[in-house]
Amino acid sequence: MWFKNLQIYRISQWNTPVEALEDQLARHALPDTPTSEMQQAGWIAPAGPGKPFVHVQAQQVLIALCVEKKILPTSVINQYAKARALELEEQQGYKPGRKQMKELKEAIADELRPRAFSLRRTIYAWLDLANGWFVVDAASAALADTLLEQLHKSVDGFSLRLIKTNLSPTSAMTGWLAGSEAPHGFSVDRDCELRALGDDKATVRYVRHDLEAEEIRKHIQGGKQVTRLAMTWRDRIAFVLNDVLQIKRLEVLDVLKEAAADVAAEEMFDSDFVMMSGELSQLLPELLAALGGEVDTAPKPQAAAA
Repeated sequence: MWFKNLQIYRISQWNTPVEALEDQLARHALPDTPTSEMQQAGWIAPAGPGKPFVHVQAQQVLIALCVEKKILPTSVINQYAKARALELEEQQGYKPGRKQMKELKEAIADELRPRAFSLRRTIYAWLDLANGWFVVDAASAALADTLLEQLHKSVDGFSLRLIKTNLSPTSAMTGWLAGSEAPHGFSVDRDCELRALGDDKATVRYVRHDLEAEEIRKHIQGGKQVTRLAMTWRDRIAFVLNDVLQIKRLEVLDVLKEAAADVAAEEMFDSDFVMMSGELSQLLPELLAALGGEVDTAPKPQAAAA
């Protein structure tokens, strides 16, 4: 249940009650019957088939989008097309031309599509309606955009914005390493990436390395800045922070695993979600505070004309 990668947004507007959200997602659910489309997306129940499309604990909400993509390798189409082209050559007495081969491949693709192997990927999103967080468990912004696009098709009356902080993650992480001092509540681990500002973007990566070593400081003194840094929050959660305020490789540490050890299997999903939302709702504000605080980019109300 625990998210592994966090794409973090601030909820600027959310007008949809949870009950209405359930109905709206249900109307855009993943189709049960196969289609001829190479890719389709729809909402599924986060806790499994037969469960609600909106998983709710207090003001913490979990939703899940399933993206189904059919895999039809070009090599398979070419193989069928080659065999069909030989048949056509025998029938018409000459080899099919370029246009005919293109049409042949398109026809074969249409024939094979219903039998194509389907690859499914589930993208989860957590809505903290109490504190205004919207977090997508996605390794890239593009994958998060897939969920957001489908959410805009399904739900009216909401808007999100990316988080901005007074200190950029790059300048903050560089300062932490240069001064060998992590912000309160955090510790620096043993992985980092440093990148030069020049056109060549020279990059140095350290894995399981002592980041207090003199060579790290020399890289910083030479103009490189930290773009990825492994950290631990309060000995509870380890993660990697990058230069665009994404959290990667989030890992629950033993203290939280032990707390969940006695939970019954049938209650594990609910327990994990409650624990995850509770921990992240504390981690995120502390991380933003370490980055100098959040910049309020919400539009200011216009004064009425005199």
